[in-house]
Amino acid sequence: MKHVMITGGGSGLGLGMAQRYLKRGVTVSVLDLLVNEENQAKLSKAAAEGKAQWAFFEMNITDDAAVAQAVAEAISQFGSPDLAVNSAGVVINKTVADMTPADFRRVIDINLNGSLHFASAVLPQMKKGARLALVASLAGITSNYGYSAYAASKFGVVGLATALRYEYEPLGIHLSCICPPEVHTPMVDKERLEGNPISLELKKTAGCMDSEDACDQIVAGLDGRQWMIIPSFTGKLTGFVARHMPGAFNAYIQMTVKKLLKQYPIEA
Repeated sequence: MKHVMITGGGSGLGLGMAQRYLKRGVTVSVLDLLVNEENQAKLSKAAAEGKAQWAFFEMNITDDAAVAQAVAEAISQFGSPDLAVNSAGVVINKTVADMTPADFRRVIDINLNGSLHFASAVLPQMKKGARLALVASLAGITSNYGYSAYAASKFGVVGLATALRYEYEPLGIHLSCICPPEVHTPMVDKERLEGNPISLELKKTAGCMDSEDACDQIVAGLDGRQWMIIPSFTGKLTGFVARHMPGAFNAYIQMTVKKLLKQYPIEA
């Protein structure tokens, strides 16, 4: 592997993956709105350790023209990617009653439409044997209370990745869909400060992963050319029950929500 392209590589899971590939000596293109000085230093340190190189290409994932331009610039500098990962994303943890249609559209635009923008820009440039990975979420399999926007977007990402798998794997370009449970990242830290308390309690079902462990497992899954990558045993178990025992899973969630509503009553 010579070139890995990662959107959202300026922070969170994207940053963690970028560091791991750089330490291996792989060239990394980071496509994001920005990379702060602290994370630039982390990337440069990893690059020095692996005697690799990285470059930042500014883009807004909601702007298809900007995404296409950043992808083209990265390919012009480093060549077609052997692995392209869309890790750019945002979360909003509000019930339908507490959010606006504009809130919903923003999450869909970043998480789902952004996935399409990246896939549309990079897939035509990829060669046989290369891999595209879209970061969805365990919420794209299970959903959650207060996750109407986020889960809708991530269910969409899972569906998009599945369709792209049918369209491109016969052509020799492989797909992975990454569905982590909650991972300790800056985005999750912000969510915990502002999120719906019932939702936050329910998220404990699948547990919260350390970001280093999550990145290790995700990269291992990509190394193994896995289709569906769900880090952690608890995450895998939760996803399995939600998919294969939907009645039991729904009953458990409904029962838990009713208990939590007594603790966190909805204000009239």
